[in-house]
Amino acid sequence: MPDRPRAALFGAAAAGVVALLFALGAMNPPRPLGVGTDRLGPEPGAAVADYLVRARDSLTGSDDEPRWALVSFTRELTPAEIPAHSGGLRIGQVLHRVPIPRVQTPIVIVGVPAGDAVAVASADNAAWQLQAQLDKDRTLGIRGERALRVAELSIARLRAGCACTVGLVVRGRLAQLRELARDTEVRAVEALPADAGDGRFAVTPLLPEVTASNGPVPDDGPLPDR
Repeated sequence: MPDRPRAALFGAAAAGVVALLFALGAMNPPRPLGVGTDRLGPEPGAAVADYLVRARDSLTGSDDEPRWALVSFTRELTPAEIPAHSGGLRIGQVLHRVPIPRVQTPIVIVGVPAGDAVAVASADNAAWQLQAQLDKDRTLGIRGERALRVAELSIARLRAGCACTVGLVVRGRLAQLRELARDTEVRAVEALPADAGDGRFAVTPLLPEVTASNGPVPDDGPLPDR
């Protein structure tokens, strides 16, 4: 019965390898994926005027390397308006938030592949993200009635094609980004350095109604029926 000792030996060796890998993983945990040290958008509490200067300064230079940039709008756009105000550039993310006076509503960032059609359809994707979170919150019972109602309103309006797009993350060269910044519907374009990794940066939109400092909007307004 020579095969049995050999199989046992292989099994012990495999178990040893698994144990070694587990030990190495425990001593050297993998670096988290996603956000790195780069960021786009105003920091919490930052003066809007200072951010606008910083965004403008980020577009200076003469190199021709493509880079990621955040486009902030003067008003919320409808999904159908996105292509007209993207400068024809590759869109990587679409930022949505349903505006309700004096009500804090969730910001949803949707990553999209190349093509205008998927960017336009991203509002529906944002609604599905909120729906999944709403279903989970209801199951766990961890959110109050107002928060649940805000989520319901956001989902309904996003699915109805509301003017709820507050920003885009696009990829382009400095000259293209400077041209996009001249769009009358664009409030600011802020570019990252050319070596910033794809998807490894934080994004905070500059909301159209934020004019003094970047802070949370008031949350004391009444909720509409729909």
